[in-house]
Amino acid sequence: MVSPTFEQISQRAQQQAEACNWDAARKDWLDALALVPDSVEVMLELSYVESLSGHYRVAHDWALRAAKAGPSSLDAVVPLVQRLRTFNAIPQMRALVAQLLADGRTPVAVLVECARQLSNLNDFDLALRCAEAATAKAPDDLAARLVRGQLLASHGRINDAAADINWALAHQPGIPIAWWMLSRLHKQTPESNHVSQLRSFLATPGLHPDHVSALARALHKELDDIGAHDEAWQALELLCKARRSTEHYDRAAHHELMDALMAWAPGKPGAAAVQVKAKTPIFIVGMHRSGTTLLEQLLSASPQLLGLGELNDFSSAMRHAADHYCRGPIDLTIVERAAGIDFSAVGQRYQEGVAWRLGDESFFADKQPSNFLNIGFICQALPQAKILHMVRDPVETCFSNLRELFTEINPHSYGQQDMADYFLQYRRLMAHWHAMFPGRILDVDYARLTASPECTMREVAAFCGIDYTDGMRSTASSGRAIATASSIQVREGVVRRERPKWAPYARQLQPLITALRQGGIEVPELPA
Repeated sequence: MVSPTFEQISQRAQQQAEACNWDAARKDWLDALALVPDSVEVMLELSYVESLSGHYRVAHDWALRAAKAGPSSLDAVVPLVQRLRTFNAIPQMRALVAQLLADGRTPVAVLVECARQLSNLNDFDLALRCAEAATAKAPDDLAARLVRGQLLASHGRINDAAADINWALAHQPGIPIAWWMLSRLHKQTPESNHVSQLRSFLATPGLHPDHVSALARALHKELDDIGAHDEAWQALELLCKARRSTEHYDRAAHHELMDALMAWAPGKPGAAAVQVKAKTPIFIVGMHRSGTTLLEQLLSASPQLLGLGELNDFSSAMRHAADHYCRGPIDLTIVERAAGIDFSAVGQRYQEGVAWRLGDESFFADKQPSNFLNIGFICQALPQAKILHMVRDPVETCFSNLRELFTEINPHSYGQQDMADYFLQYRRLMAHWHAMFPGRILDVDYARLTASPECTMREVAAFCGIDYTDGMRSTASSGRAIATASSIQVREGVVRRERPKWAPYARQLQPLITALRQGGIEVPELPA
């Protein structure tokens, strides 16, 4: 009897996977791997099968095996990089990228994708190296120039970033994401703006909702810059409508998640903290657009602390412990499995995961706002961790979320009622964490921080156990790359506003304000 070939087994495995017959697909891919033991492509297929059948840890192991084997062809590089990003396997990904940078044959498209994935993992320096290598190989490649422009902006090289983005638009004017990127670099004026071009592109028939949202976000920002607030609101409504057509916020599911988190009961705290001496994590949490980036930049002025930006490492450690993958920072399955989790192992995995980023500093800051969902688990896994909770005017916070172009993990941010609902649930959970872990969380008020930075930062430093330095009053001393929505704004320094950004839109924001007030949030009337 003639044995099936590798190609025949692979085809059968793909058919089984398409039919969601995971056991059969796994067997076939293992048979295929027996014929070609070093096939990275087959290892990745096994990783996908294990993920889809609910085995996160085994899927992770297959991805690491694939990385160790190394891609046998350039076609396997991008799938491998993307898979490693899924598991937050950054050291393995960095090692692979280093090989690609040293190999002059690496295609531009591969370098561009590496730059994108590394940027998403907060590794901006290596990401920029990939983008620079791509543009050096192909100066006329639009994708390379755009990703380099975005990374240059993150590094504060605004004029260089503008040069790349303007070059791309000169060669292909209708790139929606490029207009969005360009609008963020500078404040527009009545004499110098792109309003007419943006309106022209938005009038194009059949635009994809993603393109509409990018163009509408750019138009809203530029109209707001020049003080055309009624028209800016119309652009914002267009943005929200486009995003709402592709993203859905499930209020009931989110309430169920909040209820489950509040029902979770902590056990004995983990002991992993003592295994990495003199390294104290400081988690900066809160709503997006609440000032977490500013706080991290001010803290980073301390020679005792290294700011690491927005990390996914704690969520990754929880996924591994729960043997479950989720799209966002946490989901109901992870909370339900938390009762059986070894939190000492979670803490150890987290610390090992960030170790490659660390220097000689005694403290490091993990500024992932959504970790407010993980506070209970952080306190359990990392008893020495400090938690700073950024608090900002509720309407200003919600409005800033409404007018931002987020990824799919923030579906609540495209409608006033949904935004209010999410904010109320967030406030409810934070009150619960404060009651459960008294003294573990310090609320840092954004208005007070901008009005009295020295006084506020002295309190923050004392809470964290860090010596206060005068550099903590200003962001001027920080040269770190920033890739959050605040990347341009925070470089302006500590800015106190006499009137909130939402003030010109108070009439249009009444549904949001009413919903917040009905939920028990105090929203004072704006002064005349």
